[in-house]
Amino acid sequence: MDKAQLIKEIADGLRRSLGILDKAARAAHAEATHESSRAENKYDTRGLEASYLAAGQARQARETLAAIKLYDALDPKAFAKAEPVDLGALVQLAVDRTRSYYFVGPSGGGLEVALDGEEITVITPSSPLGQSVMGRRAGDKWTTNVGGAKVRYEIVSVK
Repeated sequence: MDKAQLIKEIADGLRRSLGILDKAARAAHAEATHESSRAENKYDTRGLEASYLAAGQARQARETLAAIKLYDALDPKAFAKAEPVDLGALVQLAVDRTRSYYFVGPSGGGLEVALDGEEITVITPSSPLGQSVMGRRAGDKWTTNVGGAKVRYEIVSVK
C-alpha cells in the first residue's frame, strides 16, 4: 500500500468534509442573522440556537482546515518490521480474528478512506484505540475490556 497516496486520500477526505462544514456554517449563520430569527418574546431562542450552531460549525471547519495542513506536511515514513507503532503508522489489527487497517494520524480520527480495495480508519494517539496500539509492535497481543466484554487484539503488521 502506498502510504503517500493514503495520506493524500485522507487529506482529500478532510477537504470534502471542510466543504460540507463550510456550507453548513454559512447556512446556520444566515439563519441566525435572518430577520425571521429575531426573538418574538423572551422564550424565543431560535436565533440564539442558530448562532450557537453556526459558531460550532465554524470551529469544526477551523479544526478540519488545521488537520488538512497537518496531513499536507506529514512525511509518509516507512516503519521497519520490528519498529513500534507511532504517528504515521499503518497498522493491520486483528480484533477477535477480524482484520482491519488503521492509520495513526495527527488528527481526523474516525475518517474512513478506501485504498487498494481496503478500508482504512484514521485513529489518533489520543483515542482509546490509538493509546492502546502506540508503542506496540507487530505480533503483540493483548486483551482489554470494551463495553463489559473482553476483546482480544493482535497487531498483524506495522507499515
